[in-house]
Amino acid sequence: MNGSRITRWRARIAAVTAIASLLSACAGTGGGEIGASPEQQVMAAERAFAATMAARDIDAFATYIDDEAVFFSGSETLRGRTAVVGGWAPLFDGPAAPFSWQPDQVEVLASGTLALSTGPVMNPDGKPVARFNSIWRRDAAGDWKIVFDKGSPLEPARGD
Repeated sequence: MNGSRITRWRARIAAVTAIASLLSACAGTGGGEIGASPEQQVMAAERAFAATMAARDIDAFATYIDDEAVFFSGSETLRGRTAVVGGWAPLFDGPAAPFSWQPDQVEVLASGTLALSTGPVMNPDGKPVARFNSIWRRDAAGDWKIVFDKGSPLEPARGD
């Protein structure tokens, strides 16, 4: 198998994994499984949120965005669910996602009301190209919604 084919298989596996996470996450918007820790709930919510991009489902994507959300998008700041969904809608066009992401760290306040999720953003070939940072807030129904989101370029490797 050549390198290009391996990369495509890795991307497909990542997409299938993301979709599986979406299907296994709690119905709704990331309340998590009963008995799961807040960290596990946010991790599951972030994976399910990422799976909406792989599944090309902008409506499902919107369910994870808080009404007051602020997303930093390049030099533009998108404020509110409607603006975020509108700003991200072009990224859902076409059959293949332009990027994917997955959490590798989640921290939750002791109060269980706010959480940070962070992890790599990958290009379609699975190569890390950036890092996302999202702040989640638990709503009155127990669902986790994103209130702040900002990507940042990868830090250069030491010695570069």
